[in-house]
Amino acid sequence: MSSSKPPKYQKRDNPNSDFCCVPKCAVSGKFNSTVSFHHIPKDETLRKLWMRNVRRENLVVKRTTTVCSRHFVSTDVIQGGRRHLREGAVPVLFAWNDYSLPAASVWERRPRPEDEGTEKENMDVELLLQCHDYDAKPEPSALDIAYEKIETQQLLIEELQKRLEEVTLKQSFGLERFSASDDDIRFYTRFASYRHLQAFWRQIEPATSRIVRVGTQPSTFSTTEAPVTAADPSRQTCRCLPLIDELFLFLVYLSLGLTEKDLADRFNIHQTAVSRIIKSWVHFLYTLLGAVRIWMSPEEIRATMPSVFSKYSDTQVIIDHTELRCQMPSSLLVQSETFSQCKSHTTMKGMIGVSPHGAVTFVSSLYPGSVSDKELFRQSEIIPLLDKDMAVMVDEGFRIDDLVPCKVHRLLCDKSHLSHDEVLVTQDFAQLRMHVDKIIQRIKGIKLFDSVIPLSISGSINQLFAVACLLTNYQNKPLVKAWAKELTLC
Repeated sequence: MSSSKPPKYQKRDNPNSDFCCVPKCAVSGKFNSTVSFHHIPKDETLRKLWMRNVRRENLVVKRTTTVCSRHFVSTDVIQGGRRHLREGAVPVLFAWNDYSLPAASVWERRPRPEDEGTEKENMDVELLLQCHDYDAKPEPSALDIAYEKIETQQLLIEELQKRLEEVTLKQSFGLERFSASDDDIRFYTRFASYRHLQAFWRQIEPATSRIVRVGTQPSTFSTTEAPVTAADPSRQTCRCLPLIDELFLFLVYLSLGLTEKDLADRFNIHQTAVSRIIKSWVHFLYTLLGAVRIWMSPEEIRATMPSVFSKYSDTQVIIDHTELRCQMPSSLLVQSETFSQCKSHTTMKGMIGVSPHGAVTFVSSLYPGSVSDKELFRQSEIIPLLDKDMAVMVDEGFRIDDLVPCKVHRLLCDKSHLSHDEVLVTQDFAQLRMHVDKIIQRIKGIKLFDSVIPLSISGSINQLFAVACLLTNYQNKPLVKAWAKELTLC
């Protein structure tokens, strides 16, 4: 009879728990009775400690997930019968710490037992140094790792916020977006530069608290209340845009003649808000700029008279008219009144006065296009401003000698009956009248007036025309560069 030899190792009863979940641990319970395997505790706090120590924080714990006894100190494993762990035991021995506990830090405070005598106080220093491993690198705690992650996330958030601000600024259509480009400022506002626009804004900003919002209910103010200022935003009316961007919107509307729907899409506001902003600002600027005296006294004219006007030093103002094409009205009577033979279109006619050094000093209202130059001059109310010591410079269409008490310098266009001396005088005279022509060209360059004006804005066209003419005194550099150079030298 043959006898079988007993196996060298006895196989464990539960083959499903034969493997340790700790990284770098190759211990298997198969044919191994010297190592015990212990399940992950159910207590949440204790389980987190186990997961952190074994470096498997994202481990999916199953019924068969175990840690072998090799990773526990011997005092935590209770022998006798079936091995089990001491309550609260945590795995601390791993391959990355060479299966040994880290030495205690020299800075760690520990309570001294009362029964220790003077023998430990006299312990040899060399023995203490031998017991401490100065080359040991403590494992980073979960708090340190979390702190590093937080710092990294904060840096990432700051970078993303910076990028978001840059993208938002590029997408937003406001004055700040174009502040770095004077070419864009000239295109959208007709101001010479961003510096010129800011100087104009500083002049009108204190008065912006008195803007009357079109479409809002007027409120009653007590005489004892302090005025509303830009520095007190809590008392201001709710606005869709900052005040300076509202001004920018109005200037874009005036300069480019964009529709309200287009402006609403650009500024990301409602079309009704665009209409209210335009009406509010045209009323405000018409009142504010209209209150500034632009008519100059003879003394002021002589003080700023360019040397090119030496032959016409008594000139007070250069007069000319301009016509704006408008949409043809349905009424035949209004059509006949507004039709201009010169433009072969229905127009509105206005008169502009310019000083010899190039500043706009007079702006009339708009009249039907069929009115003559003489009648336009009569109704413009400029006659009371003239006296006998002045002279006005006009073209041949203004037959106003019987209307004004002053001298009239008139450009003669029919050169066929002029003498040689009269032709030379007429040429000099035409060069001087170029100032008013340049002003009119600047006004005609405004896209709102360059195209056919719709009847929908006929109620505010007088205010728009006056504001556009008055703004030329703030938007542009001097017309007569020789005079500007002389003034700088003085």
